[in-house]
Amino acid sequence: MKTLLTGGTGFVGSAVARELLAAGHEVRALVRPQSPRDNLEGLDLECVEGDLRDPSSLARALHGCRALFHVAADYRLWVRDPGELERVNIGGTESLLAAALAAGVERVVYTSSVATLASFPDGRLADETTPVGLGDMVGAYKRSKFLAEERVRALVAERGAPVVIVCPSAPVGPRDIKPTPTGRMILEAAQGRIPAYVDTGLNVVHVEDVARGHLLAYEQGKVGQRYILGGTNLSLKELLEGVAEESGRSPPHWRLPRWPLYPVAWVGEGRARWTGHEPRVTRDALRMARKKMYYSSEKARQELGYRARAWREAVADALAWYYGRGWLDRPPRSRLRPL
Repeated sequence: MKTLLTGGTGFVGSAVARELLAAGHEVRALVRPQSPRDNLEGLDLECVEGDLRDPSSLARALHGCRALFHVAADYRLWVRDPGELERVNIGGTESLLAAALAAGVERVVYTSSVATLASFPDGRLADETTPVGLGDMVGAYKRSKFLAEERVRALVAERGAPVVIVCPSAPVGPRDIKPTPTGRMILEAAQGRIPAYVDTGLNVVHVEDVARGHLLAYEQGKVGQRYILGGTNLSLKELLEGVAEESGRSPPHWRLPRWPLYPVAWVGEGRARWTGHEPRVTRDALRMARKKMYYSSEKARQELGYRARAWREAVADALAWYYGRGWLDRPPRSRLRPL
């Protein structure tokens, strides 16, 4: 089956590409002309150039495809122009799904995010049914993904778009080439550059489990439904301690209150507006840290047969890949132990 994949050069998308190829899909990857293709090197797939902001390129890419995996997104927690996120995450998604309907695509898996779901300061688990609204979305990225998912559901209801929605949590593992905000934090912790932490939490999942969840959603998911593809709920302290143990570093011992960091974020964002480089700390990230982003994947387990491996394996695989790239001076400890 010929399948179009967007975002294949990225972290999650390249894992999905490998999962699709292993399942026998004939994969065509939509690639921007300027995107590095390191994550696709050696894979038996077709690359076609295009851009989510160019509808004509989407129609050409979808020609002859029966399935679509829309994984691509602009994932940045800070941008000078929020309109950049909206044009890709909202407008690009609308254009792509309209082109898919016109091309007669039979099945679509759309990659949303747990960023569109609720979260709570007390660590309660949220699921696909937990009430949430646009006013709960902190920052331009979360708002853009929330509105994009609303447009997707509207296309399902109004035009019968054959879409299944998946919401990955915080993926960790190999080929995090940018890296993502979570990957960058793990890398910096392994380099000994995070001496303290704030009281927050997140759900960590191996990127290969997320990719497997995409295939399961394609094969068994119900049209119009969404499925959380998560792993383990961890406090930030627990995650950083695990990274420290794997990398042979001392774990951070100091818990920082959030309020002294707001001036640091304000200054960093001001500097970033001149340089264009994303600041290390943003006000939106501090606002998000007020809540623990804990989620349940029970629906995906029950309806898709989804399973996630131990979070320490995801961390070790990520660190091993960073070491192979020359970003770390030592491999993770668990990879040095005899099997």
